[in-house]
Amino acid sequence: MFSGIIETIATLSQIEGKGTNLTFTFKSEYTHELKIDQSVAHNGVCLTVVDIQGDDYKVTAIEETLRLTNLGQLNVNDKVNFERCIRLNDRLDGHMVQGHVDGKATVIQVEDKDGSWEYEFELDVDFTDINGYAPEKLIIHKGSVTINGTSLTVTHVRDRKFGVAIIPYTYEHTNFHSLRLGSIVNIELDVLGKYVARLTSK
Repeated sequence: MFSGIIETIATLSQIEGKGTNLTFTFKSEYTHELKIDQSVAHNGVCLTVVDIQGDDYKVTAIEETLRLTNLGQLNVNDKVNFERCIRLNDRLDGHMVQGHVDGKATVIQVEDKDGSWEYEFELDVDFTDINGYAPEKLIIHKGSVTINGTSLTVTHVRDRKFGVAIIPYTYEHTNFHSLRLGSIVNIELDVLGKYVARLTSK
């Protein structure tokens, strides 16, 4: 379980393919604190550490993960948002994030607000229904959404488009500063909303 509060940015140093899987080697300032079999979120995707060598650590993504997320589009030297799982005795500063990405969205607008930035996204056409509900029904004004692993508050939503506001700290300390029009991001919808959808589905 994660909070959506990004700890640092990790750099991709190597990609290895085996069958339909990809193994990624990342460098991070927290590598020395990791251990084998630990869960770490990369752009909001929960992956298991399978190897550690010096400043490098490896994680493997299977075909299903690559299909649903933007990890399959990564190139060497790309930066990803990095978060270790939360401790139960910590303050929960973001919201409850599972690291289970529901689908992808595309950046369709970036507006500089002279002190903050407003990003607008559109859910991809292959972002399928969740428990019988269209995904946009689980995105609400002032509700929580996770974008590339970052816990954010929805500023507006209409049809399959929604926006978030980014403060300077988040802009500088996550990979939001590298997002451009057309960039693909990972979306995890609020887990509470998904459970409500499941309970009320027919």
